Amino acid sequence: MSTVTDAPGAPADTAPAPAARPSRRRGRLTPYWLLLPGILWLLVFFALPLVYQASTSVQTGSLEEGFEVTWHFATYWEALTDYWPQFLRSVLYAGSATVLCLLLGYPLAYLIAFRAGRWRNVVLVLVIAPFFTSFLIRTLAWKTILADSGPLVELLNTLHILDVTSWLGMTDGERVLATPLAVICGLTYNFLPFMILPLYTSLERIDGRLHEASGDLYARPFTTFRKVTLPLSMPGVVSGTLLTFIPASGDYVNADLLGSTDTRMIGNVIQTQFLRVLDYPTAAALSFIVMAAILVIVTLYIRKSGTEDLV
Repeated sequence: MSTVTDAPGAPADTAPAPAARPSRRRGRLTPYWLLLPGILWLLVFFALPLVYQASTSVQTGSLEEGFEVTWHFATYWEALTDYWPQFLRSVLYAGSATVLCLLLGYPLAYLIAFRAGRWRNVVLVLVIAPFFTSFLIRTLAWKTILADSGPLVELLNTLHILDVTSWLGMTDGERVLATPLAVICGLTYNFLPFMILPLYTSLERIDGRLHEASGDLYARPFTTFRKVTLPLSMPGVVSGTLLTFIPASGDYVNADLLGSTDTRMIGNVIQTQFLRVLDYPTAAALSFIVMAAILVIVTLYIRKSGTEDLV
C-alpha cells in the first residue's frame, strides 16, 4: 500500500478555525426580549390604569370643581357600608351560576371527551356558537324566553315549579323576569362555555387505559368516576369555576336587563357611580374592594382545592 504525501515545500495542513460562538450574555437576554412586548402591554393597559384608579379612590371633590388627591381612605369604608348588600348579592348570584354551570357543563364535557366520537368537533362548535353573537344580544334573547306570557313560564306554572322558587325567594309569584332566578339563568347561559371548555380539555387528557385498568380491578363505573376521572379532572374543574365565577361576580348586563332594582349587583353600582352619579372616587374604591374580595376568594379556593395544575 502506498500513501499520498504532500509535495515538498507545501504548507502543512492546519485545523479550521472554530466558528465564533454566540455571546452567552446575548443568549441569556433573548427570553427577556421576547417577553418585553407582553410586559409593556401589561404596564400600559393594566398597571397604569390600576395606579390611576388607586389615586382616584383617595380623591375628594366634584366634577365641576375638579378632584384632588387628599388621601381620603374613608371612601373605602363608606362604600363598603353603603353597598354591602350588593356585594353579598353578587357573590351569591355568581356562586349559584358557577354551581349550575358545573352541574350542566361536566356531563356535557364528559360526553364530548369520551362519547362524542366523530361528532366531537360538531358538539364543540355548538358549545362556542354563542360567542358568534354579541353578549348583549344573547342576554336580550332571554327576555323573550322568560317573558310572562311565554311558553316556558306557562310550563313552569303548570308544573308548579314557580311555587317552589317563589317560596325560596328566587321568583315573584307567577313571573320570572325581574327576579333573582332570571339573573342567575342569564349568568349561567352566558358563562357556561367558560366552564365546558376547560373541563373538556382536562378530561380529554385522561388516558383511557386508566379506565380499563379500573374495570379490570372490578371497580364499578361510579367508583371509577370517583377514584379516577374526577381527581384527574380537578384542574379543569378549578379552571372552569374560576373562569365562570370571576367575570360573573362583576357582571352588570344580566342584572340590568333581566333583573330589577332589587337584584342589582355590585357591577351595576359601579356603572352608576361612574356614568350617572359621576362619583369617581366611590366607583374606584368599589372596584378595588371587588378586586380584593375576589382575590381572597380565589386564593382560598385554590388552596382548598389542593391543585395548582390549571389547564
